[in-house]
Order: sequence, then structure tokens, then C-alpha cells
Amino acid sequence: MEQKQLDSLTAKARQLRNDAMEIMMHFGSGHVGGVMSVMDALTVIYYAKANIDPKNPAKVDRDRVVMSKGHAGPALYAVLADLGYFPQEWKATLNQNGTNLPSHCDMNKTPGIDMTAGSLGQGISAAVGMALAAKLDKNPATIYCIIGDGEAQEGQIWEATMFAGSHKLDNFILMLDNNKMQLDGWTKDINDLGPVADKWASFGFYVQDIDGHDMAAISDAIDNAKSKNGGKPSMIILNTVKGKGAKYAEEKVFCHNLPITEEIYKNETGRE
Repeated sequence: MEQKQLDSLTAKARQLRNDAMEIMMHFGSGHVGGVMSVMDALTVIYYAKANIDPKNPAKVDRDRVVMSKGHAGPALYAVLADLGYFPQEWKATLNQNGTNLPSHCDMNKTPGIDMTAGSLGQGISAAVGMALAAKLDKNPATIYCIIGDGEAQEGQIWEATMFAGSHKLDNFILMLDNNKMQLDGWTKDINDLGPVADKWASFGFYVQDIDGHDMAAISDAIDNAKSKNGGKPSMIILNTVKGKGAKYAEEKVFCHNLPITEEIYKNETGRE
């Protein structure tokens, strides 16, 4: 990746983190930890890799992005608003009565959302189904799916993983937001995932283990997942920091959901 593009993506990710903070601030709280940790990956996907068209969000050959860890919806909303999928004014309505931006992603309410998510583990099954359908239809779409490390404790994750591996869905790119924390503590203390790279490799995935905040590494990993997968689905393990970019949240064990006052928002973003 050229330095100019890298600088542009880095600046965009910072802006999107601020936008996500703004979205959550209007409600007064939000899933700050997981929203912030996944933003760099979303930035690379949407602004450098994905075949999408905000003016034609339902085009048949578009790439799909499934946020299986649906509580990170505000991260997607920041991206989709910035790209013009819906009016900027919607950002002030998170989780309010009649909103089109519920706290968890809902494809029936928000333009650009490819799959409703909320109950952890369900999104990956839908994404695997999309990848299989694309294969059957000879559709060139790439299917991206982002799961959380706490979510990876769900049995449904492994059923879907087994299916994707056994059917060699090489159009499927799975990303693990490995921020090593979940709702009420460290993942290793609650239900340790162990050697995650070895686990997904054993299910027939092409696995890459990278710094989830390194734009160039994320870009290269996606390129490798498309060109060097050996006919296998891909897993990109994103080693991230929960709350990344929000100083009051970073590496705080209980930053899964936090209050966001106007004062906190201004302090964190430098915006007025």
C-alpha cells in the first residue's frame, strides 16, 4: 500500500471513530470497546477493498459485510453515513423510538446493512450461506464477516466454520476482532479460546494472524485472502485493543458498554 493511501485511510479511521462516538453520545452510552476496536478493519474494507455502490446498495454482485458482533453497529453506521447510504441526520437517533439505527444491526431498518445481527453467532451462519449462494449463482461477490472473540465461544460459530471449511468457500473472509475482552472480563479468564489460529486452520481455513490496527497489514491480509487462499475460506485474526482510540476506554476491562456524555465526547474527539 502506498504511503498516500495509508495516510488517507488512517485519517479516515480517526474521523470514523469520532463519528461513532458522536452517534453513541446522542444516546448517552454505547458499546465503545468493540465499536472502536473494529474500526480500522472496516475502514480498509469499505474504503479500499469492497465492491460496493452506495447509490445502488442492493446491486447483485456487491460484496457483503456481515457484522456478526451486532452490538458494534455504531461502527458500521459511522461508515455508512459517511459513504452516503443514509442522511447524516440519522446519526442523532441511535436506539431511539422510531429510529433507523437500532443499537444492533438491522437490515430491515438501515440501508447498507447486509444482515441483521444481535444474538451472537447467528451472523456468521448467514454470511456462510451468502458465500455458498454466491458460489451456486456464480456471483463474484466476496463475503466478509466480523466476529468477536467472546462471540467465538458460541457453538454456532464452530458449526458455521466447519461448513465453510468443508465446502471450501474461498469467497468467504472471516475476521476475528481479537481484543481479548468480553462483556465482563478477560476472555482468557472466562472461556479461553486457546490457539485460535490453529483452531481455524484445523477446520480448513487459510489463516493470517496480524495487528488489527495496522492498515497496511489489514490490506495485505485481504489481498492474500483473495489470491493465496489455496481454495479455502480465510480467517484473518485481528489482534486489537478494546476501545482503541478512546483514551477513557482503552484496555479498561469493563469498557464493553460505557456512558458517553457530551463532555467525554468533546474530550475524546476534540470536537465542539
